[in-house]
Amino acid sequence: MSIFDIFRQIEKNRQPPTPIEYIIAGLGNPGTQYEDTRHNCGFMTAETIAENHNTEIKKIKFKALTCEVRLGEKRCLLMKPSTFMNNSGEAVGEAADFYKIPPENVLIIYDDINLDVGRLRIRSKGSDGGHNGMKSIILRLNSDNFPRIRVGAGKKPHPDYNLADWVLSRFTKEEGQLLEPALKNAAQAAELIVNGKIAEAMNKFN
Repeated sequence: MSIFDIFRQIEKNRQPPTPIEYIIAGLGNPGTQYEDTRHNCGFMTAETIAENHNTEIKKIKFKALTCEVRLGEKRCLLMKPSTFMNNSGEAVGEAADFYKIPPENVLIIYDDINLDVGRLRIRSKGSDGGHNGMKSIILRLNSDNFPRIRVGAGKKPHPDYNLADWVLSRFTKEEGQLLEPALKNAAQAAELIVNGKIAEAMNKFN
């Protein structure tokens, strides 16, 4: 390596890092009492993404636990809002405002009790579908034009089963065996989505 190559490398290293281009928020409720519950599928997916990149979601910022990850060519902020599910929009909106991220570059990952455990549903936009976390985010961003990954949490055992009790219940051992590969697939889908390949993600994982 010549002296000129060395100087070029030094100059390259001095360049500022790429700004945050995408926000990935996995939804759930903070606290040990909510760990591994159906409503925390988003948290579990975010943790899977972090593990894949040898990091932890532990920096307190934007009313959330956060970390930065590079997925393909994109530098992303990975979030687990600490606001509890119904106020998820407070954390997501604060981060989006700070980094000036448009809604279409905000990926939300959350649970869906209308999907069987092990299933995923990926969409580029849509309504809140009755999910309070999504309702909060849509209201705060003033848009529903953002991608989302819904992770199957399983249907209620019978129609009269209390909804709150169901979403705050834990997966059975058998369900856990189905959930683990689904979380890995959701993490792969997230990487495709932030790199502009949502159609590929939908074809592969829906």
